Amino acid sequence: MSHMTAFRRRYGASPLHLLLVLASFALAAYAGVRLLKGDTLGVALWFVGAALLHDLVLLPLYAVTDRAAQHLFREIPGQGQGQPRSSVNHVRVPLFVSGLLLLVWWPLILGLVDRYTAYTGLPADGFLERWLLITAALFVVSAAILVVRRWHESAPRRRAARRERRAREAVR
Repeated sequence: MSHMTAFRRRYGASPLHLLLVLASFALAAYAGVRLLKGDTLGVALWFVGAALLHDLVLLPLYAVTDRAAQHLFREIPGQGQGQPRSSVNHVRVPLFVSGLLLLVWWPLILGLVDRYTAYTGLPADGFLERWLLITAALFVVSAAILVVRRWHESAPRRRAARRERRAREAVR
């Protein structure tokens, strides 16, 4: 047995994977040291607060929201055993991207900026409108993709109905 096979069997992946994992840990440690060099207590409080906010407020909120979306997009009983349709993903994805944009840009979107224009020389208005337009565009594109998928899924049924109609017309 070669050394590579023995390594892969013991570790579960290639040496390149191990190298990349170690490099990412080193980068995270470097970023942590640089981040904590300034206001250590403030950064620690921010991390603890963010973890608590996520675990106690946001996680239950989006878990309940996802359950509601799954319930809304269930297959008709008897046709799909009541399983959630894949169409629920056409709500999840634009909602996730929109939420991520809101998370990153919330001070600008909500207009909670004092010195943004002074620091950047750029106007601080219009972010809410742009975010709403991007969110609407994400949902429109997702809905269009869903319509196209449903159209392609129904193609065999449409062809069978056309063949049946032609067969009935040929009998007449």
